[in-house]
Amino acid sequence: MSWTDERVETLKKMWSEGQSASQIAKELGGVTRNAVIGKVHRLGLSNRAGSAAPAPEKKPAKAAPKKAATKPAEKVVEVTVAPRKPIVPAGQPLPPQPSANEISPEALANVREVEKGAKKISLMELTERTCKWPIGDPATEEFWFCGLAVQQGKPYCEAHVGVAFQPMSNRRDRRR
Repeated sequence: MSWTDERVETLKKMWSEGQSASQIAKELGGVTRNAVIGKVHRLGLSNRAGSAAPAPEKKPAKAAPKKAATKPAEKVVEVTVAPRKPIVPAGQPLPPQPSANEISPEALANVREVEKGAKKISLMELTERTCKWPIGDPATEEFWFCGLAVQQGKPYCEAHVGVAFQPMSNRRDRRR
């Protein structure tokens, strides 16, 4: 379908009469509502917001006394925007991040003592009865699992359970 001069004139006429884009598309045939809207925009025709026929004026039956106009109080909304974290370029090490689960120094000392006596087992040696707490960097030969006896119903030994599973009240207090 091409926009001939005749079709464009029909579009302009119907648009100025206030016809909808769907009605114009139906009248022209072979064109969609969206095509009509696109052509209207390309032609720079008005959006008809103010060009509609003016509504008949209603005359008040009795002129009421004019009251002083009062403005409603403006509501002030204060928005606080948190500063963005700096972007670290690729290949650069990330800065140290704050830990969500800060561990007490006593718990860390207890864990270090327990890890000195750990069985130091490999992944293939893990069972449901051995502590599965990973120790070290998995990319190195010095990576191992604790291997001590687990606490019933938990995947870790008593020391590692104390670090991994903290009471709810402690976590709530830290968030405040």
